[in-house]
Amino acid sequence: MRQRQFLHVVGEAEAHGRFDAACAHLAPRTARTPLATALGRVAARDVRAAVDVPGFDRSNVDGFAVRAVDTFGAEELAPVPLVLDDVRIAAGVPAPAGYALAAGHAALIATGGALPRGADAVVMIEHTVAEDGVVRVGSASVPGQHVAWAGTDIGRGEIVLRAGAMLTSRETGLLAAVGVAALDVVARPRVAVLSTGDEVRPPGVPLASGEIYDSNARILCDAVTECGGDPTMAGIVADDEALLLARLRDLVTEADVVLLSGGTSKGAGDVNYRVVERLAAEVAGSPGIVVHGVALKPGKPICLAVVGPTPVVILPGFPTSAVFTFHEFAAPLIRRLAGRGEETAATIEAIVPLRIASVVGRTQYTLVDLVAGDRSLAAYPLGAGSGSVSAFSRADGFVRIAQEDEYVDAGTRVTVRLIGARARPADLVAVGSHCVGLDHLLGLVEERGLRTKSIQVGSEGGLRALARGEGDVAGVHLCDEKSGAYNTPFLPDGVVVLGGYGRLQGIVFRAGDARFAGAATAEDVVRRAAASGARMVNRNAGSGTRVLIDALLRGAGVGAAQDGCHTQARSHHAVVAAVAQGRADWGVTLDVLARESGLAFLPLREERYDIVAREAHLARPAVAALRELLHDDGVRGALCALGLVVG
Repeated sequence: MRQRQFLHVVGEAEAHGRFDAACAHLAPRTARTPLATALGRVAARDVRAAVDVPGFDRSNVDGFAVRAVDTFGAEELAPVPLVLDDVRIAAGVPAPAGYALAAGHAALIATGGALPRGADAVVMIEHTVAEDGVVRVGSASVPGQHVAWAGTDIGRGEIVLRAGAMLTSRETGLLAAVGVAALDVVARPRVAVLSTGDEVRPPGVPLASGEIYDSNARILCDAVTECGGDPTMAGIVADDEALLLARLRDLVTEADVVLLSGGTSKGAGDVNYRVVERLAAEVAGSPGIVVHGVALKPGKPICLAVVGPTPVVILPGFPTSAVFTFHEFAAPLIRRLAGRGEETAATIEAIVPLRIASVVGRTQYTLVDLVAGDRSLAAYPLGAGSGSVSAFSRADGFVRIAQEDEYVDAGTRVTVRLIGARARPADLVAVGSHCVGLDHLLGLVEERGLRTKSIQVGSEGGLRALARGEGDVAGVHLCDEKSGAYNTPFLPDGVVVLGGYGRLQGIVFRAGDARFAGAATAEDVVRRAAASGARMVNRNAGSGTRVLIDALLRGAGVGAAQDGCHTQARSHHAVVAAVAQGRADWGVTLDVLARESGLAFLPLREERYDIVAREAHLARPAVAALRELLHDDGVRGALCALGLVVG
């Protein structure tokens, strides 16, 4: 069967135009809600005050109600005596019926008490002395002093909340002050989120080989909530057209918007697309599919449709693609229906330290980490594909690369669109080689209330970053083959060693693999792998482990053109996962991770892993904390327990 992938790939602007036109009939709905549940909602109509605030002339202090003219000339050394009436006015208790303050008299009043007729000021109790029915006033007053006149804060009939305003605690408090118990708000659009795919399972159940947890539904539902919508997790449907059609028939009548993700069938094409096309043909007046394929990376397979009155957005199954396309196409619609309007994205300028490749003809969005440099922020590309689950959560922002650009060269100034409000770089940025020991140390720094970020670009990449003035520290494990010394021969000017430890690297392979049975050395494993066609997993260029692997291949006399040589894992954990899952047959990683995963391990080299820092940053709190931890006996013991060598 020929696979039907795209109707017609269109540009980003055209896709927006088509979808906006198809959804133009939709308008926000109104709902009545109690004030107690109005926080975060959007007012649907203006709200006017039904009462004055304050509703009476009110004393703002504890003291005595007076006629201001009676206190003129009063001084501390020459107080003015006034007759003290036998009246006490408390908050919430009016003055006695018919009572009025006469000239030359005063009445005791509490904060919040209603000013009696005849009075026009209040003297603070600190400025008076009262005894034997007389109060002596030691400070002159002016009319209105320490008095809140009725209606001066809010007048009856005044608009206190405008339609379209988002209700925060300030607005809800204001509405409570004018007696509002319920109000009309914009109804939250009902958004159904349906996951599809034979391989998709809900979190919490055991996974079989080839199955994945449904992360898209969770992130999409929460993103809908952030946009002001009311999400419903509609479950998971297998790649079965009949099942999906039945489920979708219900959802398009129950929800205001339907989101689907995933749904590629067993080689026969896009099930979701075909089902939406079929359902649109059943419902009279449906615009149907208006866009199927947009010139975006990630997110090219997105499908935008309207079935009856209900928009249906088929998002790509890969997490990063799903998130990007949701925010690009679905989020603006949900925000509009929630009464929130367009979102103004925060941006910041940064320099790209590494070249970013792109694809001509497609607008590309590249996730980046922000690192503070000496003269500018640096935007490090994460290098994660559209299938990455963690990339969007870790990134500080993303860079938009225009469809006519083949690449963005290193040193180019770019605009980074921030994700959330994370404009401030981390307190400690580690740019360099990955290690389980460094992970442990950064966790301890986080426990001190300091935010950390680890960017894995390898030992050489980390040292280059520090030399450019980017980041604070780097993990390195580079050996000078001539002297045998680790790390110090490679340090740029202004970079010093904080401390470190030893660790053992070696070759890992699955226990019981007959191809490596009886192998006694790492070189023996490599030669057997080359002879049998066993697949390797390499490490990223610039990492100390990559240098070690290249030397190993040369020493074994097999050359670098091994099967899997171009598969570059960015961490030791990724190497272990590739071998344990059978995607590769051998690789180089740490002994501690091999033991944890039950892999066979043959030692290759004991090496020194040092954490180095920019000398100019040694006084920074996070760097100082890391340095202290490296020399703490308890922490060193914990590193030993991880299988590292602390001498």
